Amino acid sequence: MSKRGLIGAMVLGAVTALVSVSSLHSIALAGSNKHVDEAIQHAKEAVAHGKQGHADVLVKHAQEGLKHAQAAQKDMKNPHLDEGVKGLKDAVEHGKAGHADVATKAAESAIMHMSEIK
Repeated sequence: MSKRGLIGAMVLGAVTALVSVSSLHSIALAGSNKHVDEAIQHAKEAVAHGKQGHADVLVKHAQEGLKHAQAAQKDMKNPHLDEGVKGLKDAVEHGKAGHADVATKAAESAIMHMSEIK
């Protein structure tokens, strides 16, 4: 192989390696979204308080989780995220009505759906 051919092969190998690494990095990032993680954490807090009958605190966490879930919707399209938003909205609505048990089930549904995004 000539010197020119060898250099060409090395350059092609380096470019291929860079493209492969950046593709893998993109795939890894696709499964991780800070807003989704925050939404899940707040939904879990909402569930914990809902199980204790604290509808007012449930609402606060569900609202905060909803903000994060809606922010995540700006970054990605995902039917599980859409269902998570719906569940958090329902949790807020029922929590405001004082129905901690129904609001808790809605928040649990939101967690289940948003956990599928990862």
